[in-house]
Amino acid sequence: MKHIAALSLAGTLLAACATPAADPAPEAPMASPVAPEADEAPQAKVAPGEFDYESVFGQDDRPEQDYEMYPVRKSAEVLAFSGIMPGMTVVEMEAGDGFYTELFSRVAGPDGKVYMQNPPSFKAFLGDSVSKRVDGRLLNVQIVESAFDNLSNVPDADADIVTWFLGPHELWYTPKGEPEGVLGDPDMTFDEIARVLKPGGHLVVLDHMAPAGSPPTTGGETHRIDKAVIIALAEDHGLSLTDESDLLANPDDDGTVQVFDPTVRRKTDRFLLKFAK
Repeated sequence: MKHIAALSLAGTLLAACATPAADPAPEAPMASPVAPEADEAPQAKVAPGEFDYESVFGQDDRPEQDYEMYPVRKSAEVLAFSGIMPGMTVVEMEAGDGFYTELFSRVAGPDGKVYMQNPPSFKAFLGDSVSKRVDGRLLNVQIVESAFDNLSNVPDADADIVTWFLGPHELWYTPKGEPEGVLGDPDMTFDEIARVLKPGGHLVVLDHMAPAGSPPTTGGETHRIDKAVIIALAEDHGLSLTDESDLLANPDDDGTVQVFDPTVRRKTDRFLLKFAK
C-alpha cells in the first residue's frame, strides 16, 4: 500500500531527529543559512480543487533556516501526504521549535487551529524558539506543554489530523536526569491520540526506521523504531493503516547506526504512514 507523492521538490538529504547525541531530543534550528531566492521555493503540484501547498512556502518573516530545510525534509510532499486543508484542526505531537507548525498554521488558515505539543522537559533545549515563532505571528496556534499521554488541552474528537514527525520512538527514551516514562506511556499515548481524533480523522507518523523485528526499546538507544511497532500500537487503539509512502526511504541506511552518527545524520531511512480512525 505505497503512496508516491506526485510532487517535485529539490533536495537529496533527509532531516535528522532531535538534538546533539549527548542528550537526544527533537531537531534544533541550524545556524543562519541564507534563504533561497524565490524561484528556489518548493514547487508542489496540486490537482484542481486541492490546496496549493506551494503557497505556504513564500518568503516572509519566518526563521530563515526554514528555507534551507524545506528541500532537505521534502516538506511540500510531506504536507500533501498529510492532507491538511484550510479550516482543519491539527494536533502536532512533538512539534519541537515549530518548523512544521509554521506550515500547518498557514495551511489551516484563520478558520483552522493547530495544537503545538511538546513535553515540558523540552524547554531545556528549545529555549525561546517556540515563543519567537508563535507569539504575535501564528494566531491559530495553541501551545500545549504536556507528556505525550496527556493531551488534556484538546477536547474529545476535535482533531481532523494528528501528526507525529520524528518522534514516536521517544516513547522509549528517557531524557537525562528524568524518571523513566516521563515522556509518556505508549498505550496511554495512543489512547489519547484516538480520543482527540474525529471519526474519519487521520494520524500521520514519520520516524527513523529500525530493522524489522527490533524491540521497541531501540527507540531509546538508536532513536529508531520498527514501523511494525507503531502499526500494532495504532491498530490496537482503533486506527487503521490507510496509506504509506517511501518518500523518505533510503535503502543505503541499514537502520543499525544511531541517527546522530555523521554517516547517516539527515540521511536515515524513514517511514511515513497514515492511519484513519
